[in-house]
Amino acid sequence: MTDLDHLTQSLARNLKHWRTERGFTLEALASRAGVSRGMIIQIEQARTNPSVGTTVKLADALGVSITTLLDYDEEPRVRIVPAEQAVRMWSTDAGSSVSLLAGTQDPGPLELWVWRIMPGEGSSSDPHPSGTFEMVHVTAGELTLVVDAEEYHVPMGASASFEASGSHTYRNDGEEPLEMTMTVSVPPMR
Repeated sequence: MTDLDHLTQSLARNLKHWRTERGFTLEALASRAGVSRGMIIQIEQARTNPSVGTTVKLADALGVSITTLLDYDEEPRVRIVPAEQAVRMWSTDAGSSVSLLAGTQDPGPLELWVWRIMPGEGSSSDPHPSGTFEMVHVTAGELTLVVDAEEYHVPMGASASFEASGSHTYRNDGEEPLEMTMTVSVPPMR
């Protein structure tokens, strides 16, 4: 089984588990997440590998981290994630990529990401649930962060934090690759 097959199977099993755990029908989850009922059925039957955006919407609607949707195993007290087990969620032919390094569910979803964005590229995110915060630390290049249509420039060595309940975009308008780490904190589902 390839890594993609393993990821698809884990996501199928976990999506159905958490949808059932939350007491959501297919229709209710589709409405909360803004994802079609048909797409949810395909994911739960492991017939498709959804985009990062779709996976984030489903995790947000369920009030769980993406890590929780991708990994069903009970977490030990200390969980070490080897570099080769980081989950690449997005990449381009030019060399941009986003990988989920680690995450936890309690007390609310908390995720650690590493980003590499090549010059002229970027990634936009739909709004997350109210109370979701993101923090980024730029380790190379300069980030152009756009939050609710306002641009912020975050140079190498600087950090930024913001509530991510509005639209936001990460861009590299510079001449060299941008590298950053990001944490995402989602409030527990009530």
